[in-house]
Amino acid sequence: MKIIPAIDIIDGKCVRLTQGDYASKKVYNEDPVAVALSFENAGLEYLHLVDLDGAKAGKVVNWDVVKRITSKTRLTVDFGGGIKTAAEIERLLELGVAKVNLGSIAVKQPDVVKTWRKQFSPEHIILSADVKGEYIAIGGWTEESATTIDKFLNDYVAAGINQVTCTDISTDGMLSGPNVSLYQRLLADHPTIVLTSSGGVSSLADLQRLSEIGVDGAIVGKAIYEGRIALEELAGMKA
Repeated sequence: MKIIPAIDIIDGKCVRLTQGDYASKKVYNEDPVAVALSFENAGLEYLHLVDLDGAKAGKVVNWDVVKRITSKTRLTVDFGGGIKTAAEIERLLELGVAKVNLGSIAVKQPDVVKTWRKQFSPEHIILSADVKGEYIAIGGWTEESATTIDKFLNDYVAAGINQVTCTDISTDGMLSGPNVSLYQRLLADHPTIVLTSSGGVSSLADLQRLSEIGVDGAIVGKAIYEGRIALEELAGMKA
């Protein structure tokens, strides 16, 4: 299982939210590049980078942070937050981002996203499924769509896109444990998806449980910043 530390960006700073609430913002570091380098220096290989300004604005905002992280580290970066155009995807890939996470646009304009499968190849596209109950939230989690997680996955798997990051919003930033039953069900009902879990990880035991059920990767955020899990411990669990 891939261990994927997360950096969320607001105003160019490394922050964390609780359950996606922007009012709960807590700044952990003024320099996200320094944080990324700390991950790399600890022996980690992956990074989940989220532009929270972009998610709210509906367009990528923190381009400079992306450029500095991809140019100054060797981390394999997946990026999300506000991507709405092919030009943005092309620019992100040119900057060295390995994969892009598509959330709101994947819900609102599936035909567009399916054309990007051919333009950029499925290996560069991750579906970002942020769920409240059974429904997917969009617009930086500020709006609940009418699309269920199962319909969302069925449509895209049929179109040949099967990389998925699923965040259970109710657990995100809560340090209360991940929604293992949700991920188990998704893997059972959609056996061809390559699933990354997100939300709730608070301990190495949580990560071990996620590994046991067969998720491909696990994103870890607040547990790192609050000192619940040491970077060296994470590096010891990496695939």
